Amino acid sequence: MRGGAILPGMDRYLPDYQGHGIANLMASLIVGLGGERGSCVPAPLLDPDEVAGFRNVALLVIDGLGYNRLSTEVSAPWMNRHLRGALTSVFPSTTATAVTTFLTGDPPQQHGLTGWHMYFRELGSVVAVLPGRPRYGGVPFGKAGIPVSRLFSHNLLFDRLGVRSHVLSPAQIARSDFSLAHLGAAELLPFRGFGALLNMMESLVREDGGRRFVYGYWPDLDAMGHVSGCGSEETSAHLEWLDEALCAFAEALSGTDTLLVITADHGQIDTTADDRLSLDDHPELADMLVLPLCGESRLPYCYLKPGREGAFERYVADELGHAAEAVPSAEALAAGWFGPGPAHPGLADRIGDYMLLMKGHYVLKDWLPHEERHVLVGVHGGLTDDEMRVPLVVHAAG
Repeated sequence: MRGGAILPGMDRYLPDYQGHGIANLMASLIVGLGGERGSCVPAPLLDPDEVAGFRNVALLVIDGLGYNRLSTEVSAPWMNRHLRGALTSVFPSTTATAVTTFLTGDPPQQHGLTGWHMYFRELGSVVAVLPGRPRYGGVPFGKAGIPVSRLFSHNLLFDRLGVRSHVLSPAQIARSDFSLAHLGAAELLPFRGFGALLNMMESLVREDGGRRFVYGYWPDLDAMGHVSGCGSEETSAHLEWLDEALCAFAEALSGTDTLLVITADHGQIDTTADDRLSLDDHPELADMLVLPLCGESRLPYCYLKPGREGAFERYVADELGHAAEAVPSAEALAAGWFGPGPAHPGLADRIGDYMLLMKGHYVLKDWLPHEERHVLVGVHGGLTDDEMRVPLVVHAAG
């Protein structure tokens, strides 16, 4: 099925790996910075030759900034003035999967990270992949003696580039096992606050020493959306503030010969109380599972007890048909939803027997006995337009 297409009869967009996705953006940057692209072609919205024409390239990822959200926001005039168009996220449209594409240049098919909660067969455990802890609790991978780089076995973006590279990461996550495992040859620079992030970027591109690539990540818009909703006054005010800061930053870059590229990992949608389903209310379904739900609340991966496939499909159709569709995970894999290229050896184990494509704004959650129950208003991970499409903002500072 064509990437970026709407699934028939549904308000769902497939990821685009043929030119108009974030994996293609990374191919444009890699080739433009002197590296060899992988399985994805460069993005027409940003030609590698354009990238190659600048001494410095800076990529800023604003977590949770959807294309529709930005393009309809009148209080973000600078970003909209430099908005080239929309790209799709990867599948699923979530940080753990999309940021790994930014940090490797590869689609999920190749890097194999498929959501917040993942079953690692080689560890015999369901893991929260970004904090790097088993879902049942305990210490992170590194403190448990697990060599994270070997566990992930990823190609690293910063080892593929022919230029000096820097990673600007929020101080609270900069030295996490996940972050360090994806650092490669880049220099790590932790920061506190958006102003500090922009100041670091400007200082780096003003240094001598040849071409350089700067990667920066800002998490707060997504975090605010989870708590108060992506359409809330709080997130709107934050987006307006970001736009004002970026406008001033663009002026400060004058004379640095820098290409500033701004995009996002995914967008968000808001939920209501009626959208939030709990596995507690479906004990018959829970009894069919051999593991807790994995993936995302918008895209749960289901691991079934042997022989329960028919019962599972009937239950989902009869009891959850208004909210979810059961799709055999192998079918999504074969259809290319995770991207092109050779599959990561652990990929098939990490997407369960079935995935539940949640309809509308529905989510499905389960809870381990020790987990504190909480509500997320803004969510992502699904295939709606708002979740899947992200902006591409480009500013050339000569």
